[in-house]
Amino acid sequence: MSRLRQPKAASASLPLSAFNSAARVPAAADAREFQFSRQDFERIRKLIYERAGISLSEAKQDMVYSRLARRLRARGLQRFSDYLAVLAAGDQVEWEAFTNALTTNLTSFFREAHHFPILAEHALSRPGRRYDVWCCACSTGEEPYSIAMTLAEAFARPNPPVSILASDLDTQVLSKAAEGIYLLERIERLTPERVRRFFLRGTGAQAGQARVRAELRSSVTFQRINLLEQSWPVRGPFDAIFCRNVMIYFDKQTQAAILRRFAPLLRPDGLLFVGHSESLFHVSDVFRLRGKTVYQLAMSDAHRTS
Repeated sequence: MSRLRQPKAASASLPLSAFNSAARVPAAADAREFQFSRQDFERIRKLIYERAGISLSEAKQDMVYSRLARRLRARGLQRFSDYLAVLAAGDQVEWEAFTNALTTNLTSFFREAHHFPILAEHALSRPGRRYDVWCCACSTGEEPYSIAMTLAEAFARPNPPVSILASDLDTQVLSKAAEGIYLLERIERLTPERVRRFFLRGTGAQAGQARVRAELRSSVTFQRINLLEQSWPVRGPFDAIFCRNVMIYFDKQTQAAILRRFAPLLRPDGLLFVGHSESLFHVSDVFRLRGKTVYQLAMSDAHRTS
């Protein structure tokens, strides 16, 4: 950004994925721009489940059409069957665009705010070494930067002894997250002190935007990780893992498989933070509830990693 200066006190605008498709009047099949059959929808449901573990309900048919229609326009295609043929041919660039289009990215700064005091207290109770966090569905960056702000405040240092790995499946949102540039409306609910301390306000061509300060950005590393892949390019142990509002898009079998893989990546006294509508009762042999949507290992000695 050019000509950045400290902001005055300045969450989020809702992405397309936040709107309820049931509230829209479904377009008649013959009124649609592209040919889109029931068979096309079923193939797409199967592909995104295999690729990303996302379970699409019957009610998501219009959403799928809306999001992927942009890809058909970009490719100059007229039928979804032709688009699916491109994927079947193994076009990796289009596979990435396909996955990005169907990934949900609703987020905001300090969403589910009750988690952050727990994180700060947990970090301060473990002095003398680096505090490691994995935010495994970071979207456009608001969550890992909220974690970074919390820990900077807790340690009362601009460069606290922390390392935050922020990952996502969607490469487009990862690029935006790494830039750390947001419209002022995205930070307007932050306290004036946080805005002043952690952001720079753009002027000129960058007016109306703010950028996360470099010292805060330096504590976060962004990386593409697909939670369904056989091997994750991560090394624990982590003091905390944030996997919030992710499991709701997977079926129970997929949820359990991912959650069990988190266990050996956590320190024995580590914490797992999940979303407000998520419960880990189906893996109660691995995780036990510590607080509101905060879990710890049920048998820490059995999952010791160091």
